[in-house]
Amino acid sequence: MDTTSLFTVALLQLPANADGRDRLGDAVLAVRQAAALPRQGGLVCVLPELFRAPYFCQTMDADQFDLAEPIPGPSTQVLQAVAAELQVVIVASLFERLAPGLYANTTAVLDSDGSLAGTYRKSHIPCDPQYEEKYYFAPGDTGFRVIETAVARLGVLVCWDQWYPEAARLTALQGAEVLLYPTAIGAIDSESPAEHARQLDAWQTVQRGHAIANGIFVAAVNRSGRERGPNGGIDFWGHSFCVGPQGEWLARADAAPQTLLAVCDRQRMEQVRRWWPFFRDRRIDLYGGLTQRWLGTSKEPT
Repeated sequence: MDTTSLFTVALLQLPANADGRDRLGDAVLAVRQAAALPRQGGLVCVLPELFRAPYFCQTMDADQFDLAEPIPGPSTQVLQAVAAELQVVIVASLFERLAPGLYANTTAVLDSDGSLAGTYRKSHIPCDPQYEEKYYFAPGDTGFRVIETAVARLGVLVCWDQWYPEAARLTALQGAEVLLYPTAIGAIDSESPAEHARQLDAWQTVQRGHAIANGIFVAAVNRSGRERGPNGGIDFWGHSFCVGPQGEWLARADAAPQTLLAVCDRQRMEQVRRWWPFFRDRRIDLYGGLTQRWLGTSKEPT
């Protein structure tokens, strides 16, 4: 095996922020611990969505905008120093302040030399019970992009983006070597345990489908545990994972806080795409309808 084709993704499944503390220090510790573990090739450390604070989107509260910060800013300054010291890449999901009254759900990528390699702003913004993100975040304006780092070409997407095959496809088509999904997702009390199980299974299944359809590595990292809120709160289900280009499991977490390491092999991606040449056989002349909201027909009332 050509070891130069290998890189390692570390998924830092941090505990839910039940006590409201600033978790930047905890994130730095988790990165340090991951960097001390045996690995193959360069290391990419991925933190969960909005890791510094509790998941404040359970409610609509204008005071929560005080949590936002610029990029570059305090979080990136700390994490850039750690990335340079340990010579690792850090993928950090942050609450970005763009201007007064204008905010975004933004992921910053800090390269292994300490530079800011790039940012991605979450494109798909949910509005569901206890996930009131449209109140806080403007729709992302970066478009889908690949961020070049010293370790790998990263396709960074965020949480609700993970349900959209268009986002995965457009990012993969730009040459990403892995799709990374920082996430904050879990179960709310008003739903049944059976529904919770279906949602967790669907969450993993759709992302494994992105891996298969694009012949690419896919990794999602979630927070783990309960945070209080209206109607009880959210039980973040953890279960972070990384899969290979045929959807095969490379690393899987349970519900407990933990760090997962997954080795990704570029040669494996090349091999699978030769077997299953989905990009070659795409009928790009037939896909114009994807730019429309809806293609169904409706009858006028009689």
